[in-house]
Amino acid sequence: MATPDFILKLRETIGHDMLWIPAVRGVVFDDAGRVLLGQRADNGRWGLIAGILEPGEEPAPGLLREILEETGVVAAAERLVEVDASGHVTYPNGDVCQFLTMVFRCRYVSGEATVNDDESLAVGWFRPGDFPELIPGHLEGIERAAKADGAAHFRH
Repeated sequence: MATPDFILKLRETIGHDMLWIPAVRGVVFDDAGRVLLGQRADNGRWGLIAGILEPGEEPAPGLLREILEETGVVAAAERLVEVDASGHVTYPNGDVCQFLTMVFRCRYVSGEATVNDDESLAVGWFRPGDFPELIPGHLEGIERAAKADGAAHFRH
């Protein structure tokens, strides 16, 4: 994902020190039960559509913005699926981050899935069982979103 301007400005002050970042990820289902996935431009891995929230941005609308910006798909958020804090992530430039990620189940509303910015190499709809190898944790998010019980998952 591209680094938002507000983070670049923070990095001017804090350097490579650990930064706590709120993020969102969407499990978007279409009417046929397929899931919207993207192949990331930064590492070539396939995963759910995700992004960093802007300061003051609400999580669900922020996720829907990210989905539209990255894929051209209009989606609606249905429910929170999980909240998870990642371990420390160190990027090649030395920046250290830890993400608090909120995962939402979403439904397709309209639009054609297409690479819509420079953050993805490819995007597409995949049936369960036909997924490419996914970023760790993303398959678990899909499985939780597919459950009918509606319970959100929190690590204990």
